[in-house]
Amino acid sequence: MSRNAQPFFPGTHAGVAPTYEMLKEEHEVAVLGAPQSSAPATPTVINLRAETAVPDHIVWSLFNTIFLNWCCLGFVAFAYSVKSRDRKMVGDVIGAQTYASTAKCLNIWALVLGLLLTTTFIALLVTGSLMIPQMVSEMVKQYGGY
Repeated sequence: MSRNAQPFFPGTHAGVAPTYEMLKEEHEVAVLGAPQSSAPATPTVINLRAETAVPDHIVWSLFNTIFLNWCCLGFVAFAYSVKSRDRKMVGDVIGAQTYASTAKCLNIWALVLGLLLTTTFIALLVTGSLMIPQMVSEMVKQYGGY
């Protein structure tokens, strides 16, 4: 055992007054006592789940409602998106995910059906407009003018 001078408060240097934090620490150790276990202290890690982001697809639903609202699927998807946002605000994550999933499915169907029907309509319009001059020229040939 060495006979070196040691300060009264551990962690302090000789000649320097201890701070309040050091005194408070020493008081807590004295009141609570030293750890009773001889096993090394292991840290405890608690994983807190951050708030899960639930996409409500409200912008996509609004787009489908305004532009591609064939069979009112865009409007129904918009209603489910609003329900999803309401559930998310209340804190019901599972309900919000359910409504968001339904809104996503309806949005996909509205988009696919809207694109197919719009493409078909344009194709029929173009082919019809190309057929009109041909039919007029045939009528003129067949009936000889007027």
